[in-house]
Amino acid sequence: MPEKEPEPVVIRREAERDLFSWSAPARPFKRKNRQFYVKLYAIAGLVGLVLFLAEGIMPVVLLVSLLFLYFVMNTVEPETIEYKITTRGIYMAKKISEWESLTRFWFSLRSEKDLLIVEMKVFPGRLEFVIPSDKKEEIKRHLLSYLPEEEISLSALDKAAAWVSKKLPEN
Repeated sequence: MPEKEPEPVVIRREAERDLFSWSAPARPFKRKNRQFYVKLYAIAGLVGLVLFLAEGIMPVVLLVSLLFLYFVMNTVEPETIEYKITTRGIYMAKKISEWESLTRFWFSLRSEKDLLIVEMKVFPGRLEFVIPSDKKEEIKRHLLSYLPEEEISLSALDKAAAWVSKKLPEN
């Protein structure tokens, strides 16, 4: 009896469909008051003095540039962009992160804003999306079809950043 040839595998691509979309700020934002910046610059001045005495001017230049970046990020309001969950992946301002490059998701809270955090296999490692509080369950329902919900433990850098932010006023 002759062997039957295997049938070829046919892969059918599904047309991309929008599952859920929302508009929100591009990043969490909370305006800080003058007292916050006075304390922050006082602490940074002391750290800058120690760095200058230990290493010279370059670490101080880096510290000043980071302070300027932090000031700008906390005074300029972010633009409102559109987020979209589709059958192909997650869109953020018309740029897609496909499901194959995403590993898991979880929810968090920062600056009194709900965040959806999605871990990636590629750089930058994590995506953070600002989400409306009332749409959290619907977003979760759509994501569970493609990714597991699993919060990872904080890294040493995350723990250090959380500790520093608790020491600053208004946090």
